[in-house]
Amino acid sequence: MADPRGFLKYGREVAARRPVEERIHDWHEVYPGGPGRALLPIISTQASRCMDCGIPFCHQGCPLGNLIPEWNDLVWRDDWDGAMDRLHATNNFPEFTGRLCPAPCETACVLGINQDPVTIKNVEVAIIDRAWSSGYVRPQPPEWLSGRTVAVIGSGPAGLAAAQQLTRAGHTVAVYERADKIGGLLRYGIPEFKMEKQVLDRRLDQMRREGTVFRAGVDVGAELTGERLRERYDAVVLAVGSTVGRDLPVPGRELAGIHQAMEFLPQSNRASLGDEVPDQITATGKDVVIIGGGDTGADCLGTAIRQQAASVTQLEILAQPPEARPAGQPWPTYPMTFRVSSAHEEAGERVYAVSTQEFLGDAEGRVRALQLVDVDASFQPVAGTEREIPAGLVLLAMGFTGPERGGLLEQLGVELDERGNVARDAWYASSVDGVFVAGDAGRGQSLIVWAIAEGRAAAAAVDEYLTGETSLPRPIPPTARPLVV
Repeated sequence: MADPRGFLKYGREVAARRPVEERIHDWHEVYPGGPGRALLPIISTQASRCMDCGIPFCHQGCPLGNLIPEWNDLVWRDDWDGAMDRLHATNNFPEFTGRLCPAPCETACVLGINQDPVTIKNVEVAIIDRAWSSGYVRPQPPEWLSGRTVAVIGSGPAGLAAAQQLTRAGHTVAVYERADKIGGLLRYGIPEFKMEKQVLDRRLDQMRREGTVFRAGVDVGAELTGERLRERYDAVVLAVGSTVGRDLPVPGRELAGIHQAMEFLPQSNRASLGDEVPDQITATGKDVVIIGGGDTGADCLGTAIRQQAASVTQLEILAQPPEARPAGQPWPTYPMTFRVSSAHEEAGERVYAVSTQEFLGDAEGRVRALQLVDVDASFQPVAGTEREIPAGLVLLAMGFTGPERGGLLEQLGVELDERGNVARDAWYASSVDGVFVAGDAGRGQSLIVWAIAEGRAAAAAVDEYLTGETSLPRPIPPTARPLVV
């Protein structure tokens, strides 16, 4: 373990972000030199706060089962190579999760019962960023090839995790992506200020060197049909995500200037990287209203600020959550508390417990305002609270309802569950032999750690399907299989 008295001697510290007045004028990550480097001056003391708690509930909080106490101890002992090995033992992409995960491990930390928890997420990203800068992260090509072929459809975190595991197991893996570049939401859904794309590209280069084949710009289900896909490959992994955005069917929805968040963010990501984006949706000089209070809404907020919006308002139908853990959400559960992202530090107004009744337009058919009303705990309108707020651009960030119907899913003939996701059994197999599903396509909209965990678990299931056995690690999502004691 780390310093036995570390949690008594040191308080919680996190990596310092760049000043707001500096970072809102560029698209670089909000941490100076990246979050890993920003924590280095205090990382040893922060790692030493990890307790000898006997039963590390951080394992329960993390879907990947990250060996958190082990790599905290190794960091404290200045064994960075050992820490990276333990980190990679359960997580293919700690540089992604260390930047993008909301850290349920920290809310499950035993120290967090009556103190501030260990800064697990920052230590994680510091380990992997140092490993990359030191050249310790190298390709791990298989020693032999199995002669079996696997197609992975979708190149988000679930698809990439499945592909890397299967490639290392000796299978020939091709990852298909309909966008022009590999990465899925990691590339076009996550703004640069949260994760610069060089972080993604260096990992993709490692995967290419290991033998994974990437085929971008291929719309599977159109130019490559499901029938051809099954003829060409011994197994298929569907990692197409949950991409159908939840809509808001109220009067005025047809007005110009109202867009889904995932229409707005990919265009901005392309533009911030220097690509030409014809007819780009921009927030410049407009009153921007974001409907939805989650991470996607925060990404829209930070993007609109950098595009120099006149004002930004983020709406949420739920009441403002409390600052502290509610009594009904005890440790070690993940509590619904008031959180402030880097984007929320920068500008904008957050309005809670409101519902949009109508979009109001101008003479040219563009949105000019929203008609709002306060709602009670049952989401019923509160009489007398109706009001208008100006809006020149409205972004719908209310979550996603499942994978796109028809097309590939219809061609493969896979069954859907009652929520509209691809139905699968406890081993990630769909209703069609040889077709597996991982990530949001089967689980529904969820966290990046769940996507990676499911990608790893699905890879083990595919390996066993192809060879009759597997040595790949198999994370056990508690919602998918019962825990065997």
